[in-house]
Amino acid sequence: MTTEARVAPADSRRWLILALLMALCFISHFNRASLATASDEQIMGQFGISPKEMGVIYSAFLIAYTIFMIPGGLLIDHRGPRLALMVMALGTGLFCALTGGIGLVFVTTGQVWLALFVVRSLMGLMTAPLHPGAARAAGNWFPPGQQFLANGLITAASVLAYGVVHPVFGGLMDRFGWPKAFVITGAVTALLAVVWRVLAADAPSSAASVPIPASTDRPKLAALPQFDRLVNDQRLWLLTLGYGAVGYFQYLFFYWLHYYFSSVKHMDLEESRYYASFPNVALAVGMFLGGWLTERLTRWLPGSSSRTLLPKVGMSLSAVLLVCGVFTQDRFWIVLWFTLSLGTLGLCEASFWTMAVEVGRERGGTAAAIMNTGGNGVGLLAPMITPWVGTHLGWEWGLGLGAIIGLLGAACWFGIRSQTPPPPLPQGS
Repeated sequence: MTTEARVAPADSRRWLILALLMALCFISHFNRASLATASDEQIMGQFGISPKEMGVIYSAFLIAYTIFMIPGGLLIDHRGPRLALMVMALGTGLFCALTGGIGLVFVTTGQVWLALFVVRSLMGLMTAPLHPGAARAAGNWFPPGQQFLANGLITAASVLAYGVVHPVFGGLMDRFGWPKAFVITGAVTALLAVVWRVLAADAPSSAASVPIPASTDRPKLAALPQFDRLVNDQRLWLLTLGYGAVGYFQYLFFYWLHYYFSSVKHMDLEESRYYASFPNVALAVGMFLGGWLTERLTRWLPGSSSRTLLPKVGMSLSAVLLVCGVFTQDRFWIVLWFTLSLGTLGLCEASFWTMAVEVGRERGGTAAAIMNTGGNGVGLLAPMITPWVGTHLGWEWGLGLGAIIGLLGAACWFGIRSQTPPPPLPQGS
């Protein structure tokens, strides 16, 4: 068999792997964000749960997700992204369905709040390997010149879920009620886990990146490069701090924009559903464009600046646009500025994940997990801090605080340098 014959199937299969990774990320984030839709429209009113109390439940998911992020990265590097992502999807599907079960079993405010706290915490634990596993799989399956685009598409699929969750999950609730809506989406997630298990693989046999060894000769974790090298790499810590700013910025939109439109700006239910979706769709588009543009820039510009330019520009500009949105009163301009703000933030997403796997090399899953720990460690503060600041200083300041944090995140990229040379420009490009 010729080399070309061996490589061709792997080359075609990588796009199937990419589609499955996008589907896993989409459904996982849909399940995560659907609680905000159900809470804003039904759960808080039905059981008398306050925004601050619901913010604690949102953060409980993120706390568990963050605590188990690095153990999830170690699992990815030791056992491969295929197994880690299958376990992730089965677990999140189960706890999504159990979220609906709470509404069928419990009736008092205390019971519902405690049950949601426990179930969503466990769901956060199971979700931990999602993005590090997807980034490691993309690093295994795609050559360096295509990894920015692959990671851009994966993260875009994640955020697209936030763009459609309010109208789609809201429609499911209108038809079946919120408990059964969670059961339906949990079952879909479990089915996708089975499809991933059947069709996916850790890496192509011809992959140029570091593959996951077969089970018969898989090394122990101690045989991998020293963990000290990873944690002492300044680039990784700058990535982690910068992604913390991204996490805070995104989560204040994900968890509170729908509430801000419906309860603070007093838009009607249908308007708040769709207006809250616009910025998230823009974020997904920005993630795709950021991956594509960075891939182009690595061919057009010399040095590491091509791989760090978009994060510097995107995070800075998104902070300015957020300030424009919170200090205007016209409904059209509020939605427009917020949409543009989150869209420009998306330009930097692919660079974070690609650079983290590049820094980690054989421990790419662990490096991505460390970075995402920072993203969620800071990001989990947004669901709690935003309503607190909103109550005491006004919701404009609650959202505007994200702009300051976004500028600090942009500053981190000025200390990051890439050590991987850009891929050569293909013939005819």
